[in-house]
Amino acid sequence: MRAGAGRERTVRPRLGTYRVQQRQIIYRSKAYQFVSYDGLPADAARGHTASSAAWFLMSAGKRWEVMPQLVGQDEMELDRTLLDWLKQTIR
Repeated sequence: MRAGAGRERTVRPRLGTYRVQQRQIIYRSKAYQFVSYDGLPADAARGHTASSAAWFLMSAGKRWEVMPQLVGQDEMELDRTLLDWLKQTIR
């Protein structure tokens, strides 16, 4: 019998290929930090539905979902969209 034969192998989950992105937008002389987070699969046992990757505003140790993340979106277009969101949200 080979060494290790008969033992169960522990299967490690593969690391995802998702890369977190960050953007800083200056609005009314204040810097706002946005971070992208990967979506999560549905979890029926906990009653959670699946979510897609999204941009979040980070502030005071909390995060607020802003908008879905679009793969391959031009950075200048993304910055304009985040700035537009700030203008509509922070008055």
